[in-house]
Amino acid sequence: MNSSRRDFVHQVTAGALGVSGAMAWGPSTTADLHAFVEQDATVWDLTWADKIKGKHKAIFDCVEPESGTGIWRAGAWASQVTQVMKASPADLSPVIVLRHSAIPLAMSQAFWDKYKVGETSKITHPMTEKPTDKNPALMDEKDGVPEPFNQMNLPKQMARGVIVLACNLALREMVELVKTTDKVNDDESRKRAIAGLYPGVILQPSGVFGAIRAQQAGCAYVKAS
Repeated sequence: MNSSRRDFVHQVTAGALGVSGAMAWGPSTTADLHAFVEQDATVWDLTWADKIKGKHKAIFDCVEPESGTGIWRAGAWASQVTQVMKASPADLSPVIVLRHSAIPLAMSQAFWDKYKVGETSKITHPMTEKPTDKNPALMDEKDGVPEPFNQMNLPKQMARGVIVLACNLALREMVELVKTTDKVNDDESRKRAIAGLYPGVILQPSGVFGAIRAQQAGCAYVKAS
């Protein structure tokens, strides 16, 4: 997390909570405050919640990258439910939320390559634990990921119907990365960052918004990373 984001988080918490003993929250700038409590004119896709119809529902909240381990936990749960509970794939409704420091996992490999996300995020390979220039959420056997974990990457889980959400607030870090690299304005930076999301990942007003919406649709909550 960069210093401006960390300062913003610290400041907003205390101001929003307003309780004794809370850390002093409050945004570093007025613009940050408005960005936190207000949303732009984006038309948010909320139809994903209508697809949560399985008997077994869970939302996996990924806050830290952890080399993509949080995503694997969602896949492991699905495998365990089908084996132990004798459930069919149609009985499962997993939702993965990528927010806070885990937002790089929501980005395509092309975005990682162009903006050198591996260098700025310091995310490591799940097997070697060494820095990687490839998004670990997209890795499989070609990248040295063994069975059964090679079946639990983002593309393969999404192909099985897993819903993946990304946090709009956390995406601001990717927007800043585009802005710094491409030397373009805020609007264009945001467009390029959104275009850089892995295909099928659904952007939400915030990761918390998505996590709560999933719980309202019947999902059990799991802090996955």
